[in-house]
Amino acid sequence: MHNKIQNSVILITGGAGFIGSYVVEELLKNNPAKIIILDNLIRGSFDNMGSFIGNPIVEFAEGDIRDMALLEKCIAGTDYVFHMAALRINACASNPREGFDVMLKSTFELVELCVKHKVKKVIYSSSASVYGLAQHFPTPETDNPYDNQTFYGGAKMWGEQLFRSFKFMYDLDYVALRYFNVYGARMDTDGKYTEVMIRWLDCIRDGHVPLIYGDGSTSMDFVYVKDVAKANVAALSSDVTDEVFNIGNCEETSLKQLLEMLLKVNNSSLIPEFREEKTVNPVSRRLADNSKAKDMLDFEPTINLEEGLIELSRWYFEKKKATALSL
Repeated sequence: MHNKIQNSVILITGGAGFIGSYVVEELLKNNPAKIIILDNLIRGSFDNMGSFIGNPIVEFAEGDIRDMALLEKCIAGTDYVFHMAALRINACASNPREGFDVMLKSTFELVELCVKHKVKKVIYSSSASVYGLAQHFPTPETDNPYDNQTFYGGAKMWGEQLFRSFKFMYDLDYVALRYFNVYGARMDTDGKYTEVMIRWLDCIRDGHVPLIYGDGSTSMDFVYVKDVAKANVAALSSDVTDEVFNIGNCEETSLKQLLEMLLKVNNSSLIPEFREEKTVNPVSRRLADNSKAKDMLDFEPTINLEEGLIELSRWYFEKKKATALSL
């Protein structure tokens, strides 16, 4: 297969973020001419870029995708674009107008600029949130999005349809990837929307009782971030266009099972405490069907949950130790 990445100029919006930084590392293995990262460092960080920020072929532009002049400067002259910049699902709910500006308006402007500057292909980060509570488990890409109740999921679905229409109208090649529950080293650890894994790791470190709200039966499909990065590169490298793919681990794990695994890999004997669920979660199950990605992108996840949680735990405890020593 022709190496599209070699000697190409590639833009990654959100490239200093959790997933974006791994995509940069994966791309660098294939000798691109230049990688441009556009990131406002609200969710991204220099720590995430530690392995490559000094690389002469990596150009970092600190700024916001809502800055049209900067966005155009970054897109002009690029061969390929990974559009990964986004707000979190909770942030879209708490401020829908900002969600509109970032998730819809800026995506529209990016697509227009990609056409204007003759970008060869765009890889768009979508989400399993488009399904809401899916109709089938495992969930294929053919499941409808009508049960989604979130602004975030609606915005991601709109983005998919936007790329589809621009493929039809302007022949802009793209692939959209619907991520399931991405986790791993460099994931968000602080602030209002901290993941349950991080809260539980804090409990393990401090010897506090880990809490489970509800009966722990809510399930997710946890896919390790390095696998997600490989899926992005596979989507770019393939000749596939005008398609959407699930990217999951194809394993359903309940919150109760997740905590049991976290305790096991950290040799912890803590006993969880169950509390009454504060709110009803409208999405009680997640399980990806990845067969389309396997067939068309030759993508399969390689890191199982136990391996991923060991790597996550090691990274998180080292990060906390370093932070404590610096105080």
